[in-house]
Amino acid sequence: MQPKQKSLTHFRILFLALLFLVPAATQAQLKYLQEVKDMPPHPRILLLQGEEQQIKANIAADPAWAKMHQSIMVECDKMVALPELERIQEGRRLLAVSREALRRVFFLSYAYRMSGQDKYFQKAEKEMLAISAFSDWNPSHFLDVAEMTMAISIGYDWLYGKLSVSSRETIKDAILGKGIDPSLNWRYNGFLRSTNNWNQVCNAGMSYGALAVWEEMPEFARTIIDRAVETIRISMAQYAPDGAYPEGYGYWGYGTSFNVMFLSAIEKVLKTDYDLSELPGFMKTAGYLENMTGPTKVCYNYADCGAGGGLNPAMFWFASKSGDASLLWEERGYLESDRSKTRDRLLPAIMVWGSGIHTADIQPPKETVWVGHGVTPVALMRSSWTDPNAIFLGFKAGTASSSHAHMDAGSFVMEADGIRWAMDFGMQDYHSLESKGVDLWNSAQNSQRWQVYRYNNFVHNTLTVDGQLHNVKGRSDIQSWSANPAFMNAISDISGIFKGQLAGCVRGAAIVDKQYVVVRDELKALDKETIVRWTLLTSAEAKITGKNTIELKKNGKKLKIEVAEPAKVTMKTWPTTPAHDYDAPNPGTILVGFEVKVPANTSTALLVKLVPQNAGKTSAKIPELKDWPK
Repeated sequence: MQPKQKSLTHFRILFLALLFLVPAATQAQLKYLQEVKDMPPHPRILLLQGEEQQIKANIAADPAWAKMHQSIMVECDKMVALPELERIQEGRRLLAVSREALRRVFFLSYAYRMSGQDKYFQKAEKEMLAISAFSDWNPSHFLDVAEMTMAISIGYDWLYGKLSVSSRETIKDAILGKGIDPSLNWRYNGFLRSTNNWNQVCNAGMSYGALAVWEEMPEFARTIIDRAVETIRISMAQYAPDGAYPEGYGYWGYGTSFNVMFLSAIEKVLKTDYDLSELPGFMKTAGYLENMTGPTKVCYNYADCGAGGGLNPAMFWFASKSGDASLLWEERGYLESDRSKTRDRLLPAIMVWGSGIHTADIQPPKETVWVGHGVTPVALMRSSWTDPNAIFLGFKAGTASSSHAHMDAGSFVMEADGIRWAMDFGMQDYHSLESKGVDLWNSAQNSQRWQVYRYNNFVHNTLTVDGQLHNVKGRSDIQSWSANPAFMNAISDISGIFKGQLAGCVRGAAIVDKQYVVVRDELKALDKETIVRWTLLTSAEAKITGKNTIELKKNGKKLKIEVAEPAKVTMKTWPTTPAHDYDAPNPGTILVGFEVKVPANTSTALLVKLVPQNAGKTSAKIPELKDWPK
């Protein structure tokens, strides 16, 4: 950048700061950072100069950490040979490039700080200069800007002492002009009012930019961080009261991880997180994430979530801060596995947050039931943490009107004998739908979103009444639950999702004697005959074996689905072939279940047993929901 251009960029930043922010930037009006005067020298984001020694000591003492470090270094060696990133946008998003930028710069900066090898610095510098030369970072989809800003802010800070004056100026101008500057514009800063992951990711990215360039514009930087401390509380309120994350497992890995990146960074330099980590439910959310994975190592992938599970570096921050290493039982397995983890762009942070944790000290949790309320209530149960053949049952309530939700209130997943018998499709790739003109983000009752095959109630493990969609505004909670080992259970009144379809409906799900699962529905018809469909989605082979039974087979294992009540049902299977060309195919899956006619103004119960092949006695009478243990 030429001197004249550079000065114009600085003038524009200063002008915008005066226009939009100076009233809030005065010492009197700053809400949180009034007393903050100085910053530690570079590097100061996440890891101060000299703190590499603790990481190196942990690597030397623990083979799991040595393996993780080595995998990062090997990946960096591969990155050195790659061409620099280009500004290639896919549809409305530049996000794939932003995420790869964060992965490369974070990894390479870590490798340089840990090894001092110049090849890592040189490659990181080239990537940052290439990114800085982009025309913009796509502010219309501000997640792209946030991740790009975080990427080169880490590199700028961690490599500051090695960067030339020219490189510093170029990168700093990009952080200010292409990163923070657009966040002052009302057209792009809707994240400041958002309750979802956008708030967390974007506030984190902007704060990293402010921390990186603090010396240049301390008042301005102070204001950006103060703004983040105030507005990130909006999204963090969603963890209340118990830590259940409204958007599910996948978006927990996004929103919560960037929230932790923000908290960890400000606490490092300011010695406080302004009590943000003490907000109701936030520290409890680590329990939610841990319990969301079954013995098969597959997560409960409700809402817009992929089907897998994996290492979450943020869990090591929670474990370190809380002093509870049992939160890492699932993470320990991922950490020690041979499965590649180097696609995770935040992976180097695990070396920072885990530097005081010895993997040998990680023991399984004591509790086998976890329940969270809030926007998307969920109950998670298992017969054991250590038996790979244990029974796992995830059961959810909630509403289709929340962020990234599907029509799946009352749905569940179930595992036994190392097989996920009852599954969830999870999300379909957004671009595959958007590129075909699908109006994906309108959640109104009759919107196109609910025509997407994977998103409506017809293919979830719940009930459908007279072939109708669930009521998008209906809400449900976990009414009661019990951790009694003989009858672990949870109950939800899901009547709201059947408004105008049923007079009432309550569903309970339980693990009985650690042997099998029961799902009981108690419902009442309106003043007309009603057809109720009960469905379970599976990747197993399915065969109707009797008037009230279906047998599932997979990998040499079997599971029996038995309808104990009512006596007269029609057992069925349905293909999972979608109706529209924009829907993703679903090979190797099938819907199983039954239909039942419920006479007008009649109450009835549906009781289904899911029985693994080696289950013991399963003839015990299952009581009405009002008599289930509380």
